[in-house]
Amino acid sequence: MSASDNHTGTDTVTTAEATSDAVLPQIGGAGDPALPDADAASADAVVEPVDIEDAEDDDAEDDDDAEQGESLLVREGDVAGDYLERLLDILDVDGDIDLDVEGDRASVAVVGGQLKTLIGPDGATLEALQELTRLAVAQSTGVRSRLMLDIGGFRAKRRADLTSLASAAAERVAQSGQPERLSAMNPFERKVVHDVIAAAGGVHSESEGEEPNRRVVVLPDR
Repeated sequence: MSASDNHTGTDTVTTAEATSDAVLPQIGGAGDPALPDADAASADAVVEPVDIEDAEDDDAEDDDDAEQGESLLVREGDVAGDYLERLLDILDVDGDIDLDVEGDRASVAVVGGQLKTLIGPDGATLEALQELTRLAVAQSTGVRSRLMLDIGGFRAKRRADLTSLASAAAERVAQSGQPERLSAMNPFERKVVHDVIAAAGGVHSESEGEEPNRRVVVLPDR
């Protein structure tokens, strides 16, 4: 399981005005610059010390934010697990639920038993169940959920297949110099392909079209 795909800190700014010899009047034969008297009321050329305690406080706040983000993802997984358990009971389907956190998302997997009916053709039922689970989680936490649901290892296998497909497409485009349009994919599938293409050399990818016919286009770098 990364808690955003957002932290800020307060930097202590060190200010100083550097004055060039070119703008200082010269006096005497030695050419020594005539420096102006210090202005006690001026803030120029004042170096503000770094407040070590403030910097440590900022680091502590960042750590707290990271822990809170991870805690939210764990809670999302727990809510999703409870929701799916009730759903399996209603449907009289046997299955175990595994909870994890992957990057900035909660990850929930239903494994074991006869789960094909929960996957559907090309994962259509799985996609619908994922959206329902996200809605249940958002209703409980008050935060929009991006959790990923896998059933019967369907997404894991699909990820492996798409990785091979995208790698082959990247190689063809790099050699031919011609763009290649892949078949229509859902958002999960497109992200897998974009990630593979981003790691390849000499090519990049874009999405085009509207759902449900949105697809990835692999293009050569110029």
